[in-house]
Amino acid sequence: MDLPEIQIIGTVVTLVVYVILRAVAAKFIDKTVATGSMQKTRGKIVKKAVNLVLLLLLFTIVSILWGVDQGELAIFIGSVLTVIGIALFAQWSILSNITAGIILFFNHSVKLDDTIAIIDKDFNVEGRVSDIGLFFVILKTENGEKVSVPNNVFIQKMIRHKPNG
Repeated sequence: MDLPEIQIIGTVVTLVVYVILRAVAAKFIDKTVATGSMQKTRGKIVKKAVNLVLLLLLFTIVSILWGVDQGELAIFIGSVLTVIGIALFAQWSILSNITAGIILFFNHSVKLDDTIAIIDKDFNVEGRVSDIGLFFVILKTENGEKVSVPNNVFIQKMIRHKPNG
């Protein structure tokens, strides 16, 4: 076999293993959420993180298979990360939303399907938490409207839990 054929076969095998690992991980996380060992919100975030790690691993393995120069790859990744870092630094609100999202994930009593009220001097918002993402908490009001609240605002405001029922 020629080298390109081996690289193609290796790439296909790597892709198949990636798809299988992703499906197994998703099933395991869903099972963990179903048994109540993990909240739905955390399950979604963990699933996204696992998918990202698997995708980076896939990219790395395929790069090695195709003989990409590791030094050039490191320079490229360093350049991309520098641009992303500068963009995040220039836009503090994005960085603060990501940080607030991490804090919400690990250390906040609000979880999916909770009914809450955000107490604000200008505009109170009441609704059911339908999603907690990296940048926004999505509330669904009684009349069906969806309200996006930035994570950094969500962390700074007082939250009143309402009894579900």
